[in-house]
Amino acid sequence: MKKLLLFAVAVSLVLTLSACSKKTYEIALITDVGTVTDKSFNQGAWEGVEKYAKEFDKTYKYYQPSDQNTDEYMKMIKQAVDNGAKIIVTPGFFFSNTIWLAQDKYPDVKFILLDAEPNNVTNWDTDPWETMEDAAPSFTQNDNVLSIYYTEHESGFLAGYAAVKDGLTELGFMGGKAVPAVVKFGYGFIQGANYAAAEMDITVNINYTYLGGFGPDAAFQAKAATWYSEGTEVIFAAAGGAGGSVMKAAEQEDGLVIGVDSDQADQSTTVITSAQKQLAPSVYESLKLFFAGDFPGGTVALYNAENNGVQLPEDFSRFQTFNAAMYAIIFEDIQDGTVIVDDEFGVAVDVFALDYANVVVTPID
Repeated sequence: MKKLLLFAVAVSLVLTLSACSKKTYEIALITDVGTVTDKSFNQGAWEGVEKYAKEFDKTYKYYQPSDQNTDEYMKMIKQAVDNGAKIIVTPGFFFSNTIWLAQDKYPDVKFILLDAEPNNVTNWDTDPWETMEDAAPSFTQNDNVLSIYYTEHESGFLAGYAAVKDGLTELGFMGGKAVPAVVKFGYGFIQGANYAAAEMDITVNINYTYLGGFGPDAAFQAKAATWYSEGTEVIFAAAGGAGGSVMKAAEQEDGLVIGVDSDQADQSTTVITSAQKQLAPSVYESLKLFFAGDFPGGTVALYNAENNGVQLPEDFSRFQTFNAAMYAIIFEDIQDGTVIVDDEFGVAVDVFALDYANVVVTPID
């Protein structure tokens, strides 16, 4: 009996010690479509988390949902909170409805939402103002949420401008899905190409499509290969991990690619530049504010050309004629307002219905 009692005490002690030693993670990131090694949006945000956590000795972890829906995202958030998350980074427009729910469910947890504000819209594939029965969409944002936007139209403009100034006249745009950030990339890309073409007094053709996904796909590679074989010289792949499929097609067909979100030059020698958003710095600075006790919850931060929040990479060696000096001029013109890039927001922009003097935009199914 005595031995039994001692055994029970020992087991209890082991279980207690095990519970006490459970690893907790103060900072969490929930990936959107893709992984933290997608060389694009998720990875850019994750690099900001890693940089801050390592520099200030914070524990951190990422969680990868098995599907792209609010229920799965909420499951990952619960797991992160159960593991001790004090602040959670959610990169991507598709988290907007999730954070609208999570901000009330977890009032003591802070959220950094990239590319969106919290809202109650569950299906952006339709017009929410027409299909919601009760009222217009709610964009309620609590003070435990910081929303961060980037002026994708400006970095898209820079990419289109650079491509045309480098002598390319047969362009392509492949977006993942017609979500606001992607539409703005494309909208800016057309404007930049048109601006450069007007300066050079030439006409530029742009094939334009949304692939319907953000992950690698043989069908996307085949579509891109067809475009290249039919004369497209460069494709702006604003499609997350699907950009890798476009790069494979470019390597196969001797084409060129413009990357997105992060500097993607190391992914393929076909990448001449990338329309960058300062993802890592924006996440890093937001975490710094949080741990300093100055979290700007309930507000919206904007990273744009004026504050160097969007840009092209500094390496212009893969261009034929476009160079750093030419880039500096057009970038400064955007910064000081000499050149205004139209910032019409979101899925409401119809890039095919607009008039451009020097570009012909062709929608491709």
